Amino acid sequence: MPLFINRDQIFAHQVHLLEHKLRSKEERILELETENAILHLRLAECLGKLRRDHEKETKALQHHLQQRNAQKITRSALAKLLSEVQAVKQDLSELFAVYLSFSTELEEQRKQLLDKVQQASCSLKGDRGEEAQDLQAVVSALERSLEEERERCWAERQRRKELHNTLVELRGNIRVHCRVRPVLPFDHVPSSTPGSWPALSEEVVSTVSDDTVMVNCIKPGMPVHNKLYEFERVHGPEESQDAVFEEVKPLLTSLLDGYNVCIMAYGQTGSGKTHTMMGSQLLEEHSGGQPGAQQGIIPKATAEFFRMISEKPADSHTVEVSVMEVYNNEVLDLLAKDAQGNPAEQRCDVITTSNGASQVIALKYQPVRDASEVMQILSRVLKLRAHCPTLVHPDSSRSHLIVTLTISSKSPNALALARRLQSAKKDMQLAAQKEWWSPRCRRANLVARKSSEDHLFASTASSPSRSPSHSPCSSPRPSVSQALFKTKLQLVDLAGSESVGMSGVSGAALWEVSCINRSLSALSDVLGALAEQRPHVPYRNSKLTHLLQDAIGGDAKLLVMLCVSPTQRYVTESLQSLGFGTRARQVQKELPRRKGNPLKVK
Repeated sequence: MPLFINRDQIFAHQVHLLEHKLRSKEERILELETENAILHLRLAECLGKLRRDHEKETKALQHHLQQRNAQKITRSALAKLLSEVQAVKQDLSELFAVYLSFSTELEEQRKQLLDKVQQASCSLKGDRGEEAQDLQAVVSALERSLEEERERCWAERQRRKELHNTLVELRGNIRVHCRVRPVLPFDHVPSSTPGSWPALSEEVVSTVSDDTVMVNCIKPGMPVHNKLYEFERVHGPEESQDAVFEEVKPLLTSLLDGYNVCIMAYGQTGSGKTHTMMGSQLLEEHSGGQPGAQQGIIPKATAEFFRMISEKPADSHTVEVSVMEVYNNEVLDLLAKDAQGNPAEQRCDVITTSNGASQVIALKYQPVRDASEVMQILSRVLKLRAHCPTLVHPDSSRSHLIVTLTISSKSPNALALARRLQSAKKDMQLAAQKEWWSPRCRRANLVARKSSEDHLFASTASSPSRSPSHSPCSSPRPSVSQALFKTKLQLVDLAGSESVGMSGVSGAALWEVSCINRSLSALSDVLGALAEQRPHVPYRNSKLTHLLQDAIGGDAKLLVMLCVSPTQRYVTESLQSLGFGTRARQVQKELPRRKGNPLKVK
């Protein structure tokens, strides 16, 4: 039977298929239109966010510019104030010179008139008595005038002290100086990859001005990025030891005014810390070479201090020296001797007294009368200091050296007496709050009392008052006016920070590097905590920070001398040292107040 095809059915089927495709296309068009609308919404949202971010960035930039303008105004005002203080000091110096000449002239006239009066008293008869009385009246007037001039001189000297301390306070109780050493022969080392850029011996650290240092951060394939650091004073490679000491010298005046002073050298191995603190003379004597003429801060400060004492009344000040080193987180007394009298390093413990000051138990103090005795002691103990050759430096110091001059004053001025009274009052309050309930106070105070019979640190110059009568650790309180007033000058040569790979050490020297880096890290943590004003400052994380607690966190005037190397080889360590100095400048210490205001002593 033949098969017949119905065309209408075929066409109807095709129309059905086309309608189905049309519906599918229309649905797809709707989906695409929905996605397009969503994308338009997202685009509008992104544009709005971009506009808001741009506005925020513009506001932030304007705020930054306002802050910079405010900083410039503040710096200019501070510079103007410092110049005015300097001008006042110059005027006072000229006035003092005029007074000296006037006083000398009056004294000579007084002597001449006294001679005339004595001659007249022997030869006067009758009507010459009135002339003698006139001469005596003139002498009395001159004596009163001389006494008035002496009182004015004393008042001007007190004012000079106040202006000097104001100047130091304006510069900051923690002052940071930076010294860039020159390029030395050991800086010229061949690069591991010939033709590499930049060269390891290329100078990347330079001084821009007397308070700014610049570091060129050079990286292969990256544009040169310059970093600027500002400090109170920046010394270039060409500046001498005398120029460095002239910036340190004003702090020594504060010692006789009743303030503690600490000068600390910080930097990497081979950056010139020991040369800055000791100088070439002591180093050459230690190594057996010929003594040179470039003395460092320690010899110059010692000589200047004894010169200042020589201008005071005889026997009004006594000086004692102690020398310690912190080696592998242990405090060693370099002046200790064994039973036969030979030098023998002795380990010492550091404790915190009831008034919050740090104290070294059983530390040996040696009385000195002039700077030469101090230098003889240092020349002897430098041979005991730990040294080890490394790839960075052939005679690298492996310990922190601390030289302390303790000054006892028998006739303190009014400022020192006020500080002593306030210290005694605060010690009594601290003792009442801490000592009576502390379970360790009995043992700690017995040890501290035994050690303090002969020597006390400057921060514990007036013996601390003990707890109330119900305290288990009570003891009689000595009179403040009977105790000697003590201040101290601490001169610290820190061991250098270094990377293990660059130093090339191993064995016991590797442990030394670890202890040095950990102690310096603890010092940085303490400064960070003080800068951020945290409630807890980790002084006891290291023997170094525990030992320097009074200088770092107390009211001592601290100067940190940053020593940096100029070449690309040590740029990482130089940046770390400059960052340390920046953190130190951010610490806002409790400023010691001048005479007439309540003084706060830690």
